[in-house]
Amino acid sequence: MASAVQTILPLELVDRCIGSKIWVIMKSDKEFTGTLLGFDDYVNMVLEDVTEYETTSEGKVATKLDQILLNGTNICMLIPGGSGPV
Repeated sequence: MASAVQTILPLELVDRCIGSKIWVIMKSDKEFTGTLLGFDDYVNMVLEDVTEYETTSEGKVATKLDQILLNGTNICMLIPGGSGPV
């Protein structure tokens, strides 16, 4: 008896993350963690309770933000449930 393979589309996975923590890695030297409030078809994202991590010559610098809008064209990778760089 063959088991059924469940297929999930990428935007379905992102939709399931609304209200949950997400770790977003940008194409630049920035990363963000926060709670996903929403997104659109271009994967522009709104996060709240955000920590921004920026890589500098001194190491990673963390900055707290209340809310942020990220441009989907600059997003490299999404990690649902991720807590950010260690």
